Amino acid sequence: MKVLLLRHKKLHLWLLADLAFLAAFLLARRSRAAMNALTEGFTNPLRRMLGRLCECVPFSVAEGLYVLAAMGFLAFLVLGVRAVVRSRHRSGTVYALVLGLGNAVLTVYVLFCLLWGANYYADGFTDKSGLAAEPVAVDDLERVTRQFAALVNEYAGDVPRAADGAFAGDRAEILAYAPKIYENLYEEFPFLEMTDVPPKAMRFSRVMSAMGFTGFYFPFTGECNVNIDFPAATLPTTVAHELSHRRGIAGEQECNFLAVLACLRCGDAAYRYAGALSGYIYLANALYSADAERWRAVRETLDERVGADLRASGAYWAQFEGPVNTVSNAVYDGFLKSYGTIGVKSYGACVDLLVAYFK
Repeated sequence: MKVLLLRHKKLHLWLLADLAFLAAFLLARRSRAAMNALTEGFTNPLRRMLGRLCECVPFSVAEGLYVLAAMGFLAFLVLGVRAVVRSRHRSGTVYALVLGLGNAVLTVYVLFCLLWGANYYADGFTDKSGLAAEPVAVDDLERVTRQFAALVNEYAGDVPRAADGAFAGDRAEILAYAPKIYENLYEEFPFLEMTDVPPKAMRFSRVMSAMGFTGFYFPFTGECNVNIDFPAATLPTTVAHELSHRRGIAGEQECNFLAVLACLRCGDAAYRYAGALSGYIYLANALYSADAERWRAVRETLDERVGADLRASGAYWAQFEGPVNTVSNAVYDGFLKSYGTIGVKSYGACVDLLVAYFK
């Protein structure tokens, strides 16, 4: 054992350094003040700077890094197998390869904790805004759901439509408008103010759909990345959601709420419609769980064009139901829970904020 430790001294020092940084983070995250200082004073500005730099590149740097990582892993396997076959001390070679791979993964995780994980323990939107998510009465839930049904009906005629009645807005125009989304929220929530950059369209959007993702924020490059394959009626709220992450807001339910609110307040018809539609979907799903009869009564008031968008979305996502989507959601659910959130169920918690704000 001593010989093994000495032979791979650098790998063990690397492991100790990773563990030391991780232990320091686990201890520091207990202090809200420390996490606020870290995120506001260092990591949030750093990620925004990285995002502005990556804006100069016409494709998603994050997607490029994922491709390089996959290719690097395959190369590591091939070269690793060759090294084991040629080695006189195969057990030692296997040990070094496994330790090196483990160190690399742990280093990425430590950097992720620093660049993004700290935001889960810093002040979020509700802390900074004072808006609280309170228990929701069914009467209030129905009232706000009807309000959003009326809004989505009102805005349904303001957007371009395909022959089947479904939303036919231009995805490129939606992405180009993104830097203006939050402008009308700055007076009410000044801590949201910053210069935005357009999100990046993912080339492997179909793969994202198979995994159940419509977008993601990549802290290592500061980029907001969006899936452009799924029906575009709710693409604007996906864009707004990812831009809220760019503001250092980690909670998914808070980002969903902000996406709806920002879209409703902005001056673009496609964004207003998406905000009303997404808000209706969140609220209607909650109402259905609480009282199916009330949900049905509200659902019957929807404009047929809204129904066309709901059917298009349902048909699109139905084709991806299967083990890949299930595993992907389970992994992401576990990731959220590891940072003290309530997992995938937190996406529904934005209903409390919507009702509290709009009732």
